[in-house]
Amino acid sequence: MSFNLNFKKISFTIIVACLFVCLNVFAQREVKHNIPLNTIRLSDPAILADKGSQTYYMTGTGGLLWKSKDLKFWEGPYHVAKTNPDSWMGPNPMIWAAELHQYKNKYYYFATFTNRDVKIDTVAGNIIERRASHILVSDKPKGPYVPMADDIYLPANNPTLDGTFWVDTNGKPYMVYCYEWLQNGNGTMEKIELKPDLSGSIGEGQLLFKASDSPWSREKDEHGNDKPNKVTDGPYLFKTDTGRLGMIWTSWIYNDYTQGVAYSKTGTLDSPWIQEKDPITPPNFGHGMLFKTFEGKTLMSVHSHKKVNGRSVRIPHLFEVDLTGEKLIVKKEYSVE
Repeated sequence: MSFNLNFKKISFTIIVACLFVCLNVFAQREVKHNIPLNTIRLSDPAILADKGSQTYYMTGTGGLLWKSKDLKFWEGPYHVAKTNPDSWMGPNPMIWAAELHQYKNKYYYFATFTNRDVKIDTVAGNIIERRASHILVSDKPKGPYVPMADDIYLPANNPTLDGTFWVDTNGKPYMVYCYEWLQNGNGTMEKIELKPDLSGSIGEGQLLFKASDSPWSREKDEHGNDKPNKVTDGPYLFKTDTGRLGMIWTSWIYNDYTQGVAYSKTGTLDSPWIQEKDPITPPNFGHGMLFKTFEGKTLMSVHSHKKVNGRSVRIPHLFEVDLTGEKLIVKKEYSVE
């Protein structure tokens, strides 16, 4: 009897070990190699050029990571976001618009997390789910990225999204994010101070500008009248070579997803933000960010947006950018052929 029990225990252990090995092999097979950039389907692509590893790491919506040595061929996807199932996010949150930022020898994962099982409000018939910008951390660019000290960075009763990172002229780190139009009717761009190690936030969010401040983003109301668009989306901060502080961000021109730019009047986040009259990308390109290649060229990653058989298809693209003057100038699309 004792022998049979021990044999069963050993057999069960072997079966479990085999299953574990098989699952690992299957997971490894899911990782693809030599994938051209234009064949990847990804919203909100953000690329970290990590000098230490001489590797480009691309994140975006979906909680996955891709990596490349040359921007042409990519390897992935890897699951890198390790959230706490007992937190407000729940066991399986949606993950949008992830960005990687290196800061003080750590790597930080700024992303939007949505718990679809928690409803925080209903406005004009729209049920608003628990959604917020949040930050995870890792010692390595490839992750895994895990939670830090604070469970909540932004108010639980406000839907926020697309958080990005900036260190202002006062030396303090900030998250810049969107307060979603679904609740306030006129999306805003806001900032909140972060703790020195980015493990939580300090104080309350402060308004930078509203969607309606933009002269280029437009929509029609229910009566067909022309008015400013209500969407703020995808902020990303930069400085020109002359030291001018700017922010690219995305909204809509009627049915076209489009990106514009605003500039700080005095060079700080708190300064009045002056919106450029015209958008900077072709129609249906947006949610951009900027990075430098290892050869020193400044590029902007965006996704294209189009409908195919009733479904939205979003593909990463790269554009060459000129920052040598007072304004950001988007040049031709960057070829990775």
